[in-house]
Amino acid sequence: MATTDLTAAESTVSRPPAPLKPLEWIKKNLFHGWFNSILTIVTAVVLFFLLRGIFTWVFVTADWTPVAHSLRLFAVGQYPTSELWRVGLILAMTSLLMGLSWGVWGGTVRTFALALAVGFAVIALLPMDLYRVNEDPLDLSIRLGFASYPALVMAGYAVGRRGVLKSRLLAVLWLVSLVLTFVLLSGFSGSSLLPRVETGMWGGLLLTFLLALVGIVASFPIGVLLALGRQSSLPVLKIFCTLFIELVRGVPLVTILFMFSLILPLFLPPDVRLDRVLRAMAAMTFFAAAYMAENIRGGLQSIPRGQVEAAKAVGLSGFQTTTFIVLPQALRAVIPAIVGQFIALFMDTTLAIIVGLVELLAVGRAVLNANVEWLLLDKEVYLFIAAIFWIFTFSMSYASRRLERALGVGER
Repeated sequence: MATTDLTAAESTVSRPPAPLKPLEWIKKNLFHGWFNSILTIVTAVVLFFLLRGIFTWVFVTADWTPVAHSLRLFAVGQYPTSELWRVGLILAMTSLLMGLSWGVWGGTVRTFALALAVGFAVIALLPMDLYRVNEDPLDLSIRLGFASYPALVMAGYAVGRRGVLKSRLLAVLWLVSLVLTFVLLSGFSGSSLLPRVETGMWGGLLLTFLLALVGIVASFPIGVLLALGRQSSLPVLKIFCTLFIELVRGVPLVTILFMFSLILPLFLPPDVRLDRVLRAMAAMTFFAAAYMAENIRGGLQSIPRGQVEAAKAVGLSGFQTTTFIVLPQALRAVIPAIVGQFIALFMDTTLAIIVGLVELLAVGRAVLNANVEWLLLDKEVYLFIAAIFWIFTFSMSYASRRLERALGVGER
C-alpha cells in the first residue's frame, strides 16, 4: 500500500520540461502566431541595417588614430614611464587573486577570471606600434607582462581549487591588495626604490577605476550602518543618520566635490593637507553611502515583523537578530538597487574633472585638444570611452544577475 502511494505521489510531481531544440525554440518564441512572426521579421530587418551601418563605420570609415596613439594616456594618464612597472605589479597581483578567487569561490568568478585572462592575452597580441610613449615604442617587457598575466590567473586557480585558502582569508587578501595598490602607486618621499609619484600624474582608466573601487568598497558598509542607524530606537543616532542622509541627498554630487576639494581644506589645520584624489574619493563615498542607506532601508522594511519577534522568542539578542536574520534577507531583496547604485557611482567618476582630476573622459578631451587634426575625430574617441564604460557596467550587471539567480531572488 505504501509503495502504491509513493508511486502515485511521484507521478503527480511535475517534472521540469525537457529543453527545446533550436528550431523548436525559434518557432515557439519568435514565430508563434502571425503577429510574433511579423514583429520578428521587422526587428531582424531593422537590426540588419543598423548593425551593418555600425560595423561599416567602425571597421571601414572611422579613423582610430587618436585612440591608437594615446592608449597609454587612456590607461594611466601621465604616470611616469620609468615607474610603469608598479602598474604591472598591481595587474600581476590582481591576476593571481582573481585566479585564487576562481578556485575558491567558482561560479560567476570563473567567468570574470577567464575574461580577464583572455583580455590580457589580446592586449599582448596588439601591434607593437600601439605601445607608445610620444613616438617611441615601449620595451617588450610590457608585452611580456601582459602575456604572463593569463598564466598567473591559471596558477592562482590551480592553488585555489586545492582548498589551501579559506573564503575569509581570500577576502582579507583582496582588501590588503587594495592598500598595497595605493602604496605602490604613490610611493614614499625620499625613497630611491619607490619614489613618490604625485596623484596629479594619475589619470585615465587607472584613476577612474580607483575612484569607483574605493567608493564602492567604502560606501557599502557606511550605507549599511546609516540604514541601521536610521531604523534605530536611539533618538540621537536616528536623528544624526537621518540628517546626514537627507543633507547629502539634497545636493548634487558636483556640490559635494567642490565642498571637499575647495572648502574642506579651509577648516583643517595649516599643517594638515589632504590629497585631492583622497578628497574626491571621500566625497563620492559619502554621496553614494547616503543613497545606499536608503536602498538598504527599503530592504529592512520589507522584512516581516514576525521574524524579529520569533528571533527574540528563541533568545537571540538584538545584534544577533539584525546580523543573522534581518540584514541578510534585506540585502538579498535589494541586490538590483545596490548594484544599480554601484553602476551610477562608476558613471559619476566623470565628474572628477570638475575638481581638476584627469580621469578617463578628461583624457579623451585632452587627446582631442592636443592635435588640431584630431578635433573632427571626436566620435571615435568618445565611442572608445563609452565602450570601456559599457564593459565595466555590463560586468557589474552580469554579476548581479548571477548572484540573484544563485540566491533565488524572485523565486523563493
